Amino acid sequence: MNAAFPPLGKQRTPKLPTVSDTVLDNGLRVLAVRRPGVPLVELRLRIPLATPVGKGGETHVARASVLSETLLSGTTERDASQIAATLQSLGAQLNATTDADRLGFGASVLASGLGGMLELLAEVLTSATFPKREVEGARDRLVQHIAIARSSPSVIAQEALLARMFAGHPYALEIPSVESVTDVRASHLRALHKNRAVPAGSILTMVGDISPAKATAQVAKAFAGWQSSYQQQPTPHVPDQPGRVALLVDRPGAVQTTIRFGGSAPDRKDPGYPATVLANLVFGGYFCSRWVANIREDKGYTYSPHSSIDHPPAGSRIVAGADVATAVTAPALLETLYELGRIASVPVTQEELDQARRYAIGTLALGTASQAGLAGLVSQLAAAELGLDYLRDYPKGLEAVTVDDVLEAGARCYAPGRLTPVLVGDRAVIEDSLRGLVPLEIA
Repeated sequence: MNAAFPPLGKQRTPKLPTVSDTVLDNGLRVLAVRRPGVPLVELRLRIPLATPVGKGGETHVARASVLSETLLSGTTERDASQIAATLQSLGAQLNATTDADRLGFGASVLASGLGGMLELLAEVLTSATFPKREVEGARDRLVQHIAIARSSPSVIAQEALLARMFAGHPYALEIPSVESVTDVRASHLRALHKNRAVPAGSILTMVGDISPAKATAQVAKAFAGWQSSYQQQPTPHVPDQPGRVALLVDRPGAVQTTIRFGGSAPDRKDPGYPATVLANLVFGGYFCSRWVANIREDKGYTYSPHSSIDHPPAGSRIVAGADVATAVTAPALLETLYELGRIASVPVTQEELDQARRYAIGTLALGTASQAGLAGLVSQLAAAELGLDYLRDYPKGLEAVTVDDVLEAGARCYAPGRLTPVLVGDRAVIEDSLRGLVPLEIA
């Protein structure tokens, strides 16, 4: 932890790849980036699929969850086995996912098979059939998965934290109830797919050994039949979240306590974002952080404390967590509050700042070195209305951050009173010691 590091050299200005950015007649935005090296193409498709506000939200989450599991189970042209055979013949992989904001597709294909991949994806988008048998099987598997997941303390803590931070907002619900999933029918999925999986507002990103102009023309041809007049509504913006009193969720007999903190964070466009990234790293965002040094390396309370900044479209957030032995719950929480208070009120050292800066710049370079990494980031940036200039401007922003900037970011985001703590553990054992540290509510 105290190893000497070489001085941070002058950051080279990265050569930005050229991106072709086109909005097709049907409203689909297509970003194509040439990145030769290996004869592959990575595709990312984001389709806005915001969860409704209110009591219809859980029904939507349930249906969307089953939708992503069954999109590749058949079209009017092919059944599931034929889709799998087609992907194999193209040297391709294709998967679908959903979250509170979107329906997403991720694909990897040999460059020679790009045309076939686009035709298959367009076929899924326009004529997925959701066979009843496949829907029922996926629905039953999801019910089992939910039951298993909700026995995990990390899932219990995550659900409690999101519900506490985002009450009344779609982000409050990640996992639907078993009852709402059991009610899903194939007809529901066909209607959701037809009415909400539309091109307007959607973004297709392609990165790989391609000619951007030719690849865009291939998309326009393949997706010409994907048409709809429906205009997607974005997820409502999340206002800054005030800190809340600590919540204790009882888990009788638990040998560990799961600790989570959550709070608002600036998004990537905020001028204070680079400083917040570095404050996060110094606090708990990587192995050389203060929090890790304190409760893992020095005191042995936990194995893997970690803090991160996540970027859902409607509002960025900080999430920090650690799993500690029941007997050391209060000491671990005390040291965590100490480190949060320290990053929010005491300047970091120049050495800590330089080390975190080196890590942040290097992580960006490594993350975008592969076609898959670049495709993922380009897709995320496009959804946040940012371009590839970010790859140049963000490292410059990191270089410009001062010790005072980190202190300001720490005070803005990491002061204990600005965060919401949730603990999942054995109430009978830990409640009294926790009440000596923080105001406490019981779930």
